[in-house]
Amino acid sequence: MGKLITRTKPLIFQSKLLCFSLLYLFTTLFLALSQSKCFFFTSSPLDPIQNPLFSYPSSYGEHKYALSTTRSTCTSPVFFSDYLDVVKEIKNLIENSSSAEWSALRYMQGNAESFGGKLSTKARLSYFDHQMDNSKVPCGFLKKFPITDSDRIAMDKCEGVVVVSAIFNDHDKIRQPKGIGSKTMEQVCFFMFIDDVTMRGLEDHGLVSGKSREHNKIGVWRIVQVAKQELYESPAMNGIIPKYLVHRLFPNSKFSIWVDAKLQLVVDPLLLIHSLVISENVDMAISKHPFYLHTMEEAMATARWKKWWDVNALKQQMETYCEHGLEPWTPTKHPYASDVPDSALILRRHGIGSNLFSCLMFNELEAFNPRDQLPFAFVRDKMKPNVTINMFEVEVFEQVALEFRHNLKKKQRLLSTSAIRTKRAHPDFFYVNGSCCSTKCHNYLSTMWAQSNHS
Repeated sequence: MGKLITRTKPLIFQSKLLCFSLLYLFTTLFLALSQSKCFFFTSSPLDPIQNPLFSYPSSYGEHKYALSTTRSTCTSPVFFSDYLDVVKEIKNLIENSSSAEWSALRYMQGNAESFGGKLSTKARLSYFDHQMDNSKVPCGFLKKFPITDSDRIAMDKCEGVVVVSAIFNDHDKIRQPKGIGSKTMEQVCFFMFIDDVTMRGLEDHGLVSGKSREHNKIGVWRIVQVAKQELYESPAMNGIIPKYLVHRLFPNSKFSIWVDAKLQLVVDPLLLIHSLVISENVDMAISKHPFYLHTMEEAMATARWKKWWDVNALKQQMETYCEHGLEPWTPTKHPYASDVPDSALILRRHGIGSNLFSCLMFNELEAFNPRDQLPFAFVRDKMKPNVTINMFEVEVFEQVALEFRHNLKKKQRLLSTSAIRTKRAHPDFFYVNGSCCSTKCHNYLSTMWAQSNHS
């Protein structure tokens, strides 16, 4: 009789955990070795600060759910100048600039039912041409912004660069920036705007004191609590105020960086402002969207993935823009390589260009919805004087900031979806009387689809 032969797996394959661990290790090493550098530093003996900026309790989980970056190429690397040279140059710019140079706009004042006045389309468009006009521009603050006097005084004292973020409805974690230079805190202020829901979450983790809600700091961030009951019902719309009206909240700041709370900066703010704004001689810098080229693509994705509940209102918004001159992206729009940004990171030089753009953007967002990628190209292309924007490559964005998932709890998500049901578009979203496309956006869609077929 034949002899029974038994085969056993090598020891290394008998443990599933070991196999998965090895697979993860080799994959990580491959990505790390294959990834090309997207920015280059000139070393300096005084940067960065090595000590942790803040020690979180383990229960907070500020580093949970990081999103991996898989891009392995870099077509447009960014070069950072010597840190001390950058500090000196920005300091000189701030000290030697006149106040009129940075605050050339005059703003509408008064009282209204909403923070921005809920202007009609005709009224909003009338402010797009500001070349020979010294009239006041509507730019929010038609109701009092509900913060404490001590916070307002601290914001007025920020005269250099301000880094701003916001967390409403406890939607994200507060994360400390990395790579901060030893001289940076002398010129940069960090402000985090939160509501009462977020404040309670911070108190539960022992990050702030429940007794005093003033002068709270978490690492570099000064915490500013906003009484959202006096603003908008939508937490996202309340977040739009510090995102687009930063020049009004910080009237004496010369530069600003908006950082979505899902991001963690890993490059010094002064280096970012210098390389992406000052060296490029632009009003603003913002990343291109990783996937979309045309505004209508973003609108369709917003409807498809239910990023905004009123789909019919999205249609009306796009028809309004088409009717008043919105065009799909074409090579004639260069130097802009896209009509759709990733607005999680916005760098600004405060002046008439970026300030007017921000005011006009805020008015559109209040009129329609807080999805700020939708009015971006319309405002950029139609406003006068023109705003200059450095739309840098996606891979640069992915390497100057780490992205994390939102921490919206399942229970909260169920409550929000049950409270607001999606309002679907009318049946004629793309077809009218059997023919393609609504009349107002027919030319836009035809040009966009024709371009897509030829690319």
